[in-house]
Amino acid sequence: MTVNKAEQRQGYDAELEGCAPQTLAVRSGQQRTDVHEHCEPIFTTSSYVFRTAAEAAAVFSGEQPGNVYSRYTNPTVAAFEQRMAALEGGEAAVATASGMAAILSVCMAHLNQGDHVICSRSVFGTTTTVFSKYMPKMGVEVSFVDLVDPQSWEAAIRPNTRMLFLETPSNPLSELADLKQLSQLAHTNNALLVVDNCFCTPVLQQPLKLGADIVVHSATKYIDGQGRCVGGVAIGSAEHMKELTLFMRACGPSLSPFNAWILLKGIETLPLRIKAHCENAGELAQWLQQQPGISKVHYCGLEDHPQHQLAKQQQNGFGGVLAFEVEGGQEAAWRFIDSTRLVSITANLGDARTTITHPASTTHCRLSDEDKQKAGIVPGLIRVAVGLEDISDLKKDLVRGLAGL
Repeated sequence: MTVNKAEQRQGYDAELEGCAPQTLAVRSGQQRTDVHEHCEPIFTTSSYVFRTAAEAAAVFSGEQPGNVYSRYTNPTVAAFEQRMAALEGGEAAVATASGMAAILSVCMAHLNQGDHVICSRSVFGTTTTVFSKYMPKMGVEVSFVDLVDPQSWEAAIRPNTRMLFLETPSNPLSELADLKQLSQLAHTNNALLVVDNCFCTPVLQQPLKLGADIVVHSATKYIDGQGRCVGGVAIGSAEHMKELTLFMRACGPSLSPFNAWILLKGIETLPLRIKAHCENAGELAQWLQQQPGISKVHYCGLEDHPQHQLAKQQQNGFGGVLAFEVEGGQEAAWRFIDSTRLVSITANLGDARTTITHPASTTHCRLSDEDKQKAGIVPGLIRVAVGLEDISDLKKDLVRGLAGL
């Protein structure tokens, strides 16, 4: 069995140019073998056999395209990479073992000792740990700024600034940054703009088209969509991804072929699922605003959200994650969560099943109290990643939570 087209990390079939996201989600990236399979195969092999020693030398040197070793070249993983590049509008992608591995790989590929990074305070707690604890060990300076304040980003710029990193919308407060504005700031100062697009997915937002240089995803979330596996991916220009490929080849934070195949299957329904997530979340956010005991709802789809208009400009929808604050602090938040019966108490998101968590004691628990306050992670905050259940059943379950207050 042979693959008709050699493994490649760039682009997607020319006939798919201009196709809608749903078509790209189903059709892009597939390289059929001589078996003529309809579904992508899983290439569970560590290495590849060459017909001659000369062919092996040519492939290893890069003179001839082909697969070398599954640490960094595997047809199933390549299909996932090409599909994600197609959806994000990037030239190439590099898949990794997790979303955090994608972030680390971007940093290791594009930062050097003595460089400076500006990172939003409003990011996933573990992302903060990478930039606050581990990047300084590599000799990289890091400044944390207010995501929604353009002046704080500009004021933090230094001569050695080489990267601006952010999530938009942010986890868990749905705060936004103007990507066109930040991309101009980054490029004026010879820096890369790196955007975590996990909450929106390429269905709702394509940061590369708004000026970003690299997009990262925890594919564990909406890309899979059913809580089955862990994976990550970075997407950008061929030149930027070339550096990541070299890092992958040397250091090996690789995505497994099996997980790549699961993610490929998840992508096929991504546009349909995201539409349903958005509809459920929007209705639930409006309903929560009317409930007693809830002091504030954070969802960029609400008209009173301070950046609602920006969300309408740079997104095609408002996403499936919302957060709300209950009166009574952590004790009340825990009672609310423990009183639910249908939703899953877990920190994961992007699942077909609705999940609920207390960010201050889970996803952001390693932040200091001061950093939590700066990031808006108050004791009474609850995050809900709205799934695909019937909305009336979700409301009934959250009524149980309200009764627990």
